[in-house]
Amino acid sequence: MSLIKYFRYEIPTAVEFGIGKIKTLHEQVKALRGTKVLIVGDPGVVQAGVVDRLADPLDQAGIPYIVFSEIEADPAIDSIDKGIEIAAAEGCDIVVGVGGGSSLDTAKAIGLMLTNPGNIRDYVGINLVPNPAAPVIAVPTTAGTGSEMTIWSVLSDKKAKVKLSVGSVYNCPTVALIDPELTMSLPPHITAATGMDALTHALESYVNKATQPISEGLSIQAMKMISKSLRLAVVQGENVEARSEMILASLIAAMAFNSTRLGLAHALALPLGAHFKIPHGVVNAILLPEVMAFNVIGNVDKFAEIAEIFGENVEGLSKREAAERSVEAIRKLNHDVGITQTLSDFGLKEEHLDFIVEEAMLSGNVAVNPRKPTLEDLKNICRAAMNKEEVKSPVLIN
Repeated sequence: MSLIKYFRYEIPTAVEFGIGKIKTLHEQVKALRGTKVLIVGDPGVVQAGVVDRLADPLDQAGIPYIVFSEIEADPAIDSIDKGIEIAAAEGCDIVVGVGGGSSLDTAKAIGLMLTNPGNIRDYVGINLVPNPAAPVIAVPTTAGTGSEMTIWSVLSDKKAKVKLSVGSVYNCPTVALIDPELTMSLPPHITAATGMDALTHALESYVNKATQPISEGLSIQAMKMISKSLRLAVVQGENVEARSEMILASLIAAMAFNSTRLGLAHALALPLGAHFKIPHGVVNAILLPEVMAFNVIGNVDKFAEIAEIFGENVEGLSKREAAERSVEAIRKLNHDVGITQTLSDFGLKEEHLDFIVEEAMLSGNVAVNPRKPTLEDLKNICRAAMNKEEVKSPVLIN
């Protein structure tokens, strides 16, 4: 960047990375002086035996724990309340979250409310939390949300059909325990969706108006790793190197957007996900190329760099032509990993656009987007994502 403006960068989370790292959970708990653990994981990770794998080192070390698994996709505030009640009644003083973004966001919110008064709704927004959270250890099993590093918990009010975000440096986990083995069994469609979520984090952070030198370096590294490894992780789920790169790319992308926020893809993804139950990674993947096409003129230089990162030959092209190649690169990536749906496939129709874009415009991500949108601009992005162009090549994954 040509002008270095004022910025703040802060990441309080320690990272413990390695194959088999979950076997050291008891050491992490002891280091944080935990005496009883609340393990927070959704029913899927319980059924898959992942919670048992976490519990084994605790059992061997004689550390008591209780499991809370009443979590659904887009975790409800009611679930947070129940988890807090159980943790308090059982005397838990440390929280271990295991799973995807829903489990980790729930664990973080519970840890926050063990040391803060009132209800989690009181802290919707950013930097409203008065006290540090109880220690939280985050153990991701997907490579996408980056919740193990972020200040955010995205929760849902099921009755109002809205998503609510709590953002605070006190909401960052104390430790991110990263074990690539936990992602090896993810099916291709989840690998693809979560990987595209990580890419959207890195890319939107990189081009937005709040970017700064530290986040830029992190975004570039994350995009390079995703360009190299996402396709491989989808088609070769057993590929340890690809899985390791993807879970690290997800974490690094989260370190980038923690300080910058994101852009229009995420602004639109929240209401679309809440009202039409579109998985978060999928809706971001569908929106991303259309948002990029809108944003290109707002940051031509960086979009040209993105084209090169994703392997586009830009020799002899003007900067604008090179930048536009980045859009095609991401369309190809979506196609190759099997994300070929449109918003129409999830029931979005023209008559829904007014309330969707009005909700999206309330997002803090709009203000940092590289190009200021109108309501009609957001509608046009959605329209383009309802009628996406076909990429004329074989789909790698069905």
